[in-house]
Amino acid sequence: MQEESPLLAVSHLTKSYDGWSRALDDVTFSLRRGEFVSIIGSSGAGKSTFLRCVNRLVVPTSGVVEFDGREVCTASRRELRALRRRIAMVFQHYNLVGRSTAVENVLQGRLGYKSALAGSLGIFTEEEKHRAFQALEQVGLSDFAYARADSLSGGQKQRVGIARSLVQDPLLMLADEPIASLDPKSSRTVMDRLRWAADELGIACLVNLHQVDFALEYSDRIIALSGGRKVFDGVPSELDDATVKAIYDGNHDSAQQLAEAEELAAAEEYAEAAGPAAGTAEAEGREGAEGGRPAVLPVRPASLAASEVV
Repeated sequence: MQEESPLLAVSHLTKSYDGWSRALDDVTFSLRRGEFVSIIGSSGAGKSTFLRCVNRLVVPTSGVVEFDGREVCTASRRELRALRRRIAMVFQHYNLVGRSTAVENVLQGRLGYKSALAGSLGIFTEEEKHRAFQALEQVGLSDFAYARADSLSGGQKQRVGIARSLVQDPLLMLADEPIASLDPKSSRTVMDRLRWAADELGIACLVNLHQVDFALEYSDRIIALSGGRKVFDGVPSELDDATVKAIYDGNHDSAQQLAEAEELAAAEEYAEAAGPAAGTAEAEGREGAEGGRPAVLPVRPASLAASEVV
């Protein structure tokens, strides 16, 4: 029986922001459909840069990224837009439109499938609206469909972000420190939802984590980065205390500190610029957050009974 091709195949990925230091240094790995993989490492190890290279929010210096059999790094704008429909992203700081309701934010996940006109006018089909309410139910927030995003707790906001990702019908979900700002109970709820997406929906999850205990508990596989290099790739049972100590006690020299600073600079530049290809949830959501586009006002499907609380 022929082995299934990986959903994501990354080969010799390198990223340098300044031409001499490397935020990523010759990273190679693959990810299967439905697999849950955590990436661990200290701040500045290259985790965020790596995730953003996968969907080309950051352009790699060299290397190959293949998603679902298609090359990401050389894709045209149109091809990249199509690829990003199937690669969802969950951000540490949520990227929600605060003045819009939870369900309006979830519908942002469908913008990659809309024409520019339909997206700018916030025109969604009844099927898409049903799917948005269903996604909120799947993350345990059906009662908060009409709550403004800025009235929600951090854990609830992150679950709205997951619901927004689910309506993209993704094959891959990238999550960049999704529980870094959450309390332990909310962290577990969010991790449970991500694990459920992998197990029940077959969505591959690639999750950056600082919390090694959560990585050990939830992952099929763990990858560790240090100084931009992959230093561990194995199942949780292989990650012993000595290995963890070596990962986090690595020598962070000035070059690595520069890589960390430039990771943050790249993230800020991305947030201030046009962002990802027009039509993605993140790009459109940011426009709404900054007042560039009116909030979407979906009509609740009559067959659904979401409570209009708060």
